[in-house]
Amino acid sequence: MTSLDKKGPEAGLQGPAAGQAAGEEHDSRAVTQAALFDAFGGVRGTLETMLPGLLFVGIFTFTKDLKMSAIAASAVAVLLVVVRLARKDTVKHAFSGVFGVGVGVAFAMFTGNAKDFYLPGMIYGAGLGVAFTLSALVGFPLLGVVLGPIFRENLSWRTRNPGRKAAYTKASLAWGLIFLAKYAIIFPLYWWGDTAQLGWVLIALKLPPMVLAVYFTWVFLAKAPPPIDVFAEMEAEERAEEERKAAGQAAARHRRV
Repeated sequence: MTSLDKKGPEAGLQGPAAGQAAGEEHDSRAVTQAALFDAFGGVRGTLETMLPGLLFVGIFTFTKDLKMSAIAASAVAVLLVVVRLARKDTVKHAFSGVFGVGVGVAFAMFTGNAKDFYLPGMIYGAGLGVAFTLSALVGFPLLGVVLGPIFRENLSWRTRNPGRKAAYTKASLAWGLIFLAKYAIIFPLYWWGDTAQLGWVLIALKLPPMVLAVYFTWVFLAKAPPPIDVFAEMEAEERAEEERKAAGQAAARHRRV
């Protein structure tokens, strides 16, 4: 028998196995992509968070009227929530936009400084950068806490799935460093630039860092082991318990007969 003959059966087995592995990898990537879109709102959610700020800086650039700019930004933020409610869509991202705009408007109107419209969001973003970075460094990656329920794994990755914990750690570190780099650019503009400059730079830096962070997350998680579906495990345990109870009741009835 030649070496080629020896490889024949193995090659025949490897073909379907390789195809199955490729299919599972494709499914894993698709599930990961869908989960990330759900968690971060996708393109629509991101655009909805950008629109009030864009309207604020656009109106203020031309009118220098803080009150008019604040009213317009608030109105469009509320309108986005109303549209989602009318369409019976999820409103969590739109509501977060309303909250962010409301706090920004309150800061700006209180201080009379239009740049303070952006200050709460800047503090929040920089805080997230610190939180993501520290969580990765201490071994409790924040992204795993956020995405665990979406993947139906909760916190099982911490003790039962080290490959996913490593992926969450790398992804959280990526988010942290990207956020910190973004606000290292923005805070000097808050201190030394004018409102229009700050606003337009914030708009320009809204989407690219987010896309980059989500891309790194997708890459790391798509290569990680699949999540452990703890919800399915709990449901299976409940079914098994019900079956044991039913079997015990049937045995008791049989003994009485």
